[in-house]
Amino acid sequence: MSIVEGASATLAAGPEPEPTAVSLAPKPLSRGRLIWNRLAHTPRFWIGAIAMAAIVLWAVFGPLLYPVDAFSRDPLNMGMGPTQLHWFGTNNIGQDIYAQTLIGLQKSLVIGLIAGPLGTLIAAVVGSVAGYVGGIVDGVLVWLINLLLVLPSFILLVILSPLFKDLSWVFLTVFLAGFSWMIMAQVVRSQTRSLRGRDFVKAARFMGVPMPTILARHIIPNVASLLIIDATLGVVAMIMAETSLSYFGFGIRAPDVSLGTLLSEGTGAAVTRPWLFVFPAGVLIITLFAVSLIGDALRDAVDPTSGVNRD
Repeated sequence: MSIVEGASATLAAGPEPEPTAVSLAPKPLSRGRLIWNRLAHTPRFWIGAIAMAAIVLWAVFGPLLYPVDAFSRDPLNMGMGPTQLHWFGTNNIGQDIYAQTLIGLQKSLVIGLIAGPLGTLIAAVVGSVAGYVGGIVDGVLVWLINLLLVLPSFILLVILSPLFKDLSWVFLTVFLAGFSWMIMAQVVRSQTRSLRGRDFVKAARFMGVPMPTILARHIIPNVASLLIIDATLGVVAMIMAETSLSYFGFGIRAPDVSLGTLLSEGTGAAVTRPWLFVFPAGVLIITLFAVSLIGDALRDAVDPTSGVNRD
């Protein structure tokens, strides 16, 4: 084929098709991924998370690695300060403060980690049912929420404590959770009332999806970020509540041990024998600070108005 014939064939075939442009636009991040990205770039979240993980590991494995039992007595070292044998010193009857602090930390952590999420779970159920059903059910639940908000829970526990003094710490955990859910329930109810009019909720109702399924799949996941924050901050509130009640003698009682009972016993000797008070108080402060850092970081990450990381 000659050069002229080749050029004519090329012109007859027309211009070559241009390659299809590939979209380089980044895929939008999901809400969960966006929250995690914010957390990953928040130093106080990592500080709190690492500190909390260390505290939990210390509370779990510390008693196993420490040779002294929390309830054994050392008659030769009663009321002594920190030594190589007793790292945090001993009390008046020779019990090791380090071992008792670990046991008390275990109890306070268990109560906080159960009561906080349990209160959030109650708030999620009550608030979503009240906001979704409406009508008489909503009115009754709102009345119950307002009633519990005005009841003085501390005074109520003081009145009921003699009746339940022989029960275990489980009662205290349930009691604390039972008086911690009302405010978040109001928030969930308000969010649910706005969500029940959305198209995806209406479509699920028209398809005959049962109410529990709608609440579990469509309503609660849309307020999950608020619930996570509430559960995290609830752990702090429950630990503080348990410590306060035990400090005044209405929570954990001897022979059981918590950080509140240790602080109560060490308050009278805070000046003369400071190790009885300082070490349990320091462990409590560090624990609350670590959980507060996590909750504060979660709140900033979930807040849609935060925009950029504050750190």
